[in-house]
Amino acid sequence: MPTSTVSDEVEPLAAEVREAARRHYSLKIRGANSKAFLGRRTMGRVLDLSTFAGVIDYQPTELVITARAGTPLREVEALLAAHGQMLAFEPPDFVGGGTVGGMVAAGLSGPRRPFAGAVRDFVLGVTVLDGRGQVLRFGGQVFKNVAGFDAFRLMAGAMGSLGVILNVSLRVAPRPRAELSLSFADKWPAAQARLGELMRRPLPLSGAFHDGKRLHLRLSGTERAVAHGVAEIGGDEGPLEIWDDLRHHRLPFFAANRLWRLSVPGTCQVGDLPGTWLMDWAGAQRWLVTRAPPQAIRAAAREAGGHAMLYHGAVDGEDVFDPLPSPLMDLHRRVKRALDPAGVFNRGRMYEGF
Repeated sequence: MPTSTVSDEVEPLAAEVREAARRHYSLKIRGANSKAFLGRRTMGRVLDLSTFAGVIDYQPTELVITARAGTPLREVEALLAAHGQMLAFEPPDFVGGGTVGGMVAAGLSGPRRPFAGAVRDFVLGVTVLDGRGQVLRFGGQVFKNVAGFDAFRLMAGAMGSLGVILNVSLRVAPRPRAELSLSFADKWPAAQARLGELMRRPLPLSGAFHDGKRLHLRLSGTERAVAHGVAEIGGDEGPLEIWDDLRHHRLPFFAANRLWRLSVPGTCQVGDLPGTWLMDWAGAQRWLVTRAPPQAIRAAAREAGGHAMLYHGAVDGEDVFDPLPSPLMDLHRRVKRALDPAGVFNRGRMYEGF
């Protein structure tokens, strides 16, 4: 709901939003700019959130933290680590510059995603500026907040197209007492079959990816649970650092000039697309470096029951996200008009024209 007043620290941002709406120009919302590659290329005046930073409230015993949008992600994670806690969805922190607002707006999760949940599952509430320069608050700071509908979840992955995220309240999780990385010399078809069997068992899995040559598994939990898991599934022990490299896209694979991300059911078979693959999320997130035409990639993903995104390497005007079916696109437009009637926020970042 909109607040009756705008604080002194928010007023300069609100004034710029109102001016953009009045003069019909676009605003590019920017924190650390570490995810500028993500989405379609846009033009507009920069609305800088980098100085709108700081942890507002942190209650370790309540497993909740609230921070301003420009707060560096590393600062938040260091604070949580000091109390034996973490962000369970493992957001990537590109070149060490990610912010809390950018983390939510991009909606990216790391290798723990299929075992712990996505960004949107941990957002408890947000405060945003809408396209009229009004401050809106959605959700709260408790797990069971049922006031209104889950508008705060719409901000996760919206690429800043629905509003300027000001503050975010997040549910946090205890850090596991023990972790261990295992690998198996399986090619993907055999690895996929192994994963299908392991995912049905009560094992402390917290990561599963295939680098094109080997299947890598991570076990997290108590010392006893991890030791039991190792004894049950075997494998070769490897360095845990590979999981940070995967999470933050530091593996050489991610240096490709043009990279596709396919979100599909983990057990599915994707059409015969040429190129180099990396399978994450137990096969539900598949990265592809290929010269295949976009229409072939998107068609193969849809046939497999998912969708494809051109993660980076798009040229000016090229579609990045899968086109939405007409009913969903109409809904997207209605939500956009309700929160940003003049279309000032990150215009064209997700889809052409809005």
